[in-house]
Amino acid sequence: MTSAEASRPSDPLTSADRARWQELVEQVERARSRYYLQDAPTIADDEYDALFRELVELEELHPQLVTGDSPTQTVGGARAEMFEPVEHLVPMMSLDNAFGVEELRVWAARIERDLTTLPAMLCELKVDGLAVDVVFERGVLRSLATRGDGRVGEDVTANVRFMPNIPTRLHPSGDGQAVPDLLEVRGEVYFPVAAFRGINDQRLDLGLSPFANPRNAAAGNLRQRVDKRERELNEARTALEAAQERGEKSRIRAEERVVRLEGDLSRATQALGALRLVVHGVGAIEGVAPTAQSQAYELLASWGLPTSDRIAVHHDLAGVEAYVARYGENRHDVEHEIDGVVVKVDDFALQSRLGSTSRAPRWAIAYKYPPEVVRTRLLDIQVNVGRTGRVTPFAVMAPVQVSGTTVEMATLHNPSEVVRKGVLIGDMVFLRKAGEIIPEVLGPVVEERTGAEVAFVMPTTCPQCGSTLGPAKEGDADIRCPNTRTCPAQLRERLFHVGSRGALDIEGLGERAASALLDDGLLQDESRLFALTESDLLTSDFFTRHTENGVELNENARKFLSELEKAKTKPLWRVLVALSIRHVGPTASQALATHFASIEAIATASDSELASVEGVGAIIATAVHEWFEVDWHREIVDSWANAGVRMSQERIDVGPQPLAGMTAVITGTLDGFTRDEAKAALVNQGAKVTGSVSKKTSFVVAGESPGSKLDKAESLGVPVLDAAGLRQLLVDGPAILGAVDRDTEG
Repeated sequence: MTSAEASRPSDPLTSADRARWQELVEQVERARSRYYLQDAPTIADDEYDALFRELVELEELHPQLVTGDSPTQTVGGARAEMFEPVEHLVPMMSLDNAFGVEELRVWAARIERDLTTLPAMLCELKVDGLAVDVVFERGVLRSLATRGDGRVGEDVTANVRFMPNIPTRLHPSGDGQAVPDLLEVRGEVYFPVAAFRGINDQRLDLGLSPFANPRNAAAGNLRQRVDKRERELNEARTALEAAQERGEKSRIRAEERVVRLEGDLSRATQALGALRLVVHGVGAIEGVAPTAQSQAYELLASWGLPTSDRIAVHHDLAGVEAYVARYGENRHDVEHEIDGVVVKVDDFALQSRLGSTSRAPRWAIAYKYPPEVVRTRLLDIQVNVGRTGRVTPFAVMAPVQVSGTTVEMATLHNPSEVVRKGVLIGDMVFLRKAGEIIPEVLGPVVEERTGAEVAFVMPTTCPQCGSTLGPAKEGDADIRCPNTRTCPAQLRERLFHVGSRGALDIEGLGERAASALLDDGLLQDESRLFALTESDLLTSDFFTRHTENGVELNENARKFLSELEKAKTKPLWRVLVALSIRHVGPTASQALATHFASIEAIATASDSELASVEGVGAIIATAVHEWFEVDWHREIVDSWANAGVRMSQERIDVGPQPLAGMTAVITGTLDGFTRDEAKAALVNQGAKVTGSVSKKTSFVVAGESPGSKLDKAESLGVPVLDAAGLRQLLVDGPAILGAVDRDTEG
């Protein structure tokens, strides 16, 4: 609290205010204990933030409530007694938060006011992990400790031996900069996204609540006494030797204990091996005196410490806001979870001038993105019937804000997944919505159960047509409705799919239009779609409007008819996607269209001929062959062909493949190319086009608004082409990539 704030007249303090303050303090402290000590929060981050902000606002109104041990004056966290204490050389502090651009601007204005000008700002991603303190003495690792209460943390140094990217010895930099005599760094221990999912899968298999976020997963696994597990296992093995002489029952019990402890130890060490460290600050340092945060990061990296390659220094607030917006839109292109951006004054001398409060530095702030994991009540589990007959359970929940939208439903994938996740109707559950991905129920908050929850029972008949449900084939995990031709749900979903962007991209053929076409009797299935006329649509209220002259087509109907005509000219591969053949997506469709060049050739090909096409394989080949053996499927194809839908293409002479063996990534908006056109051009010359950048990527094609994929490419030294470079590549071949490399190095 500033002196100005402290001297501001306070509002009259009522007993209700004091009671609410006490209640908030208890709730915040209880949440901190669950979060920091037990690594098992029962409320979501946004709920905690709301409680904490209410407490701050209440104390601002009534400064007399503020005490030295109030949560607003202390760093969250504490040290568990099971670990030896480690006192940090320099205390570890929390960060104040900004929950929107306006709050970020208020903070920046305060900095500018105090310094008379806005200094250079360092921006870095706020990794969703566990804050740690690492100390090196004369270049040798002395300790790894959790933050604890900010002053004293927990000694987890013994676990470093299982963590591959934490160096135990630092080395002088390439330019001869010696390692400091004493170095204390701050960092974040995190799980890469894939590893975090694997850890949660393990917990669900064991009947435990999933970790709500990667931070708790990292904390729960780093704060393990592996040395204690090893001792217990050695003792159990010794006991097993002794049990051999006491009889069969004793031996079996001893063997079971050894197997259980071996499994526990294996899981623990595997989890530790998946953890990663990224360094994001300096505590104490002797022998070297960097003058700025950015310079310190360069030194840390040169000594062998893992730092982020996504750090940027900006000299104005517009640059900071652009960085925040960029990663807000592309937060899922990063290998680890992030929940915001940390903005720091870069210059160390200016950091010292600005100082700190009792819990947070004034020279840094955390811009928090909308939460992607929240808690809500699971009200019911219902089922949805998809376009291929697959019956999928979905969760109906109490409405909740997540990732900036209100969510009321989420996928549960399949019946076995409901069982595996252990969710019951009535549970409080953790819900995740990452970007544009369909919301997903992570699992139950087991600790919140009251006993009134009930298990989900999968229906035995289709809720849309009454057909008996079951697996399509023996061993099939999915439950399906067998009434593929006339089930209303399947018809509606298939028709909607025809118009989707991934298929024929027919504007005006959305879910409501698809339902109207079927409900009003204009279509019995998708076969007559392209034969629809103005007179057909005039019989449907959805496509018409009433005027003084009678009924006429509305604008949506006219646009829809125009789009139908355009769709008839779409490439053959899009037609294949639109037919809703199981397992056949854009990649397989393009491979089949390129190889066979006509729908008839595909329909008459044998399983082996289909499977021989690169990118198809046996499963897709069987699905295609079986689809074309169904009479009414062939009727759809014939009807579309008779209506003028394009069913063939010129056979492409593959010829030389100058880009064979190369892997490309396309990002951003390209001048003169659609994404599909750019991909097709590269594939035709033998390149493989993927969605993510890695060390194996041969080159990246980047247009406007490329996102973080461009950052990743530049950090890895991957050649980057713009639209003009792509055209040159297609004409001159991969030799130009060497020139791109030289330009980059220069």
